[in-house]
Amino acid sequence: MNEVLLSQLRAAVGAANVLTDGDLSAWEQDWRKRTRGKALAVVRPASTEEVAAVVRACAAAGTPIVPQGGNTGLVVGGVPDASGREVVLSLTRMNKVRAIDPANLTMTVDAGCVLQNLQQAAEDAGLLFPLSLAAEGSCTIGGNLATNAGGTQVVRYGNTRELCLGLEVVTAQGEVWSGLTGLRKDNTGYDLRDLFIGSEGTLGVITGATMKLYPLPAASLTAWAAVPSMAAAVTLLGLAHRHLGAGLTGFEVMGQFALSLVDKHYAQLRVPLFRDFPYCVLLENSDQESEEHARGAFERLLEAALQDGCVADAVVAENIAQARGLWHIRESIPLAQAEEGLNIKHDISLPVSRIPDFCGETDALLQQQIAGVRLVNFGHLGDGNLHYNVQAPEGGDMKAFLAAHEEQVNTLVYDQVKRFDGSISAEHGIGGLKVGKLPDYKSKVAIRMMQALKKALDPQNLLNPGRVVPPAG
Repeated sequence: MNEVLLSQLRAAVGAANVLTDGDLSAWEQDWRKRTRGKALAVVRPASTEEVAAVVRACAAAGTPIVPQGGNTGLVVGGVPDASGREVVLSLTRMNKVRAIDPANLTMTVDAGCVLQNLQQAAEDAGLLFPLSLAAEGSCTIGGNLATNAGGTQVVRYGNTRELCLGLEVVTAQGEVWSGLTGLRKDNTGYDLRDLFIGSEGTLGVITGATMKLYPLPAASLTAWAAVPSMAAAVTLLGLAHRHLGAGLTGFEVMGQFALSLVDKHYAQLRVPLFRDFPYCVLLENSDQESEEHARGAFERLLEAALQDGCVADAVVAENIAQARGLWHIRESIPLAQAEEGLNIKHDISLPVSRIPDFCGETDALLQQQIAGVRLVNFGHLGDGNLHYNVQAPEGGDMKAFLAAHEEQVNTLVYDQVKRFDGSISAEHGIGGLKVGKLPDYKSKVAIRMMQALKKALDPQNLLNPGRVVPPAG
């Protein structure tokens, strides 16, 4: 049966694009190197029609499919399991910008387009595509949509869902739904687009998208502020909303230990103002008028914050190079943490007002239960999303720490998230890593509706099985 299917797949996409031998680790191993699966084949279509042909062949054979973009996911949602039965459907050959409509402020693209290339294509057209995250040089827009990725500018522009107007999707039966509308108003029934965004390839395969564009700002300024507490950071956020309004495009918080890891492993980046303060904040103000106007708004904000006491010290980048340097420090935290060793990651969201109490209580509980544990707390405070990560005690065996404490730490953190009315996944998704936890932290009614949608759209359970949707019963 496998040979018949492989022959059909080769006929659909070309023999050179059906990989079964050699080193397939780029497709079979997740980005964090937590797991390595085994694929029946890695199939690389170059068009929507080829994707549809692959899905039809797999459906007829009863073979599961794992859609994959840039393979930068963090929750084991885009790599095969160890069975050797699953076909990895890699969309990276589908990497074209199909059209840019400046008057409609839209861009229509293949799902395999690398995010950074979208940003550049928009800029070349004198426009802005605002989605920005650390993996933008390798992640793809299809994966961003499938996980409803967030990033650093959500406070102004929203998650990927808010940036998408239309989708093209191959269904589990191999049919093509073409919903690549550039309409901002289309009230003709269920919003099918939103079913597929955030579904992590479990309901259909996203092959194309129409995304929103924006005018380029006249000026963009960046400031770095040291704050005496997480509560002070929240106060600063409120002041930023009042003084900057819609100009506030980024508001990141970074704990002292997170920044100390960057200082330790990337000393050339020269992290400012972190040694004497528990947190630093990175703010971005994008202005449609002028740099002078943007700088004046920043100065008024920082003056008010210093008077209030929620900021202890601050610097404003004098030029683009300095601003990029400050953002590079923020984006280097995950890399520095990886250099420090294996860790337990949490991508959580909470009401902004409750974040200080959550951090105070949860920090204390973890330190009580595990002596010497180190907390790498950073993230998108502007939209309530923290990357609340846990590192082993210094000098300890990292693998032994994970084996002994990962379940304990996850349960403690997720229980606290639930108590503070938050979510256990803000922007990374559920994948296979958190699917077993979902029934404990999502309502039974919500789970049953998810299961019903999955069964209706993918009755054979062939699209990314075992991810996102807990099995019935």
